[in-house]
Amino acid sequence: MNIDSPVTVLLVDDDSLIRAGLGAILGSDQRICIVGEAENGHRAIELSQRLDPVVILMDIRMPQLDGLSAMESILDQKPDAKVMILTTFGDESYIDRALSGGAAGFMLKINARNRVDAALIAYRAGIVSQT
Repeated sequence: MNIDSPVTVLLVDDDSLIRAGLGAILGSDQRICIVGEAENGHRAIELSQRLDPVVILMDIRMPQLDGLSAMESILDQKPDAKVMILTTFGDESYIDRALSGGAAGFMLKINARNRVDAALIAYRAGIVSQT
């Protein structure tokens, strides 16, 4: 990946307001390019294959297929994919499953406003955060 090219991101959350807010915040940074949005895990799998984003920003609890199951499926197909979990649920079992399952990071939505864009840019620079 060219250090000067934007980080391509797929937003995955069942809440359209969250997707719109994240899209507006992250999309205002020229170093980040939102390439797609998904409302459930099945759609995330489909779009990750078609759009090949650098980072998939994924919620955990979603209808039809949860984010952790979707992440596992995506990583089975593309082991080098970078999935960052962004959720309101900080339960240790979620954190353990996400990180042991290959997530590049885990963040609570309450911390997201100041940290998501920094984490994406850090990834582009080769530094991946798991906080």
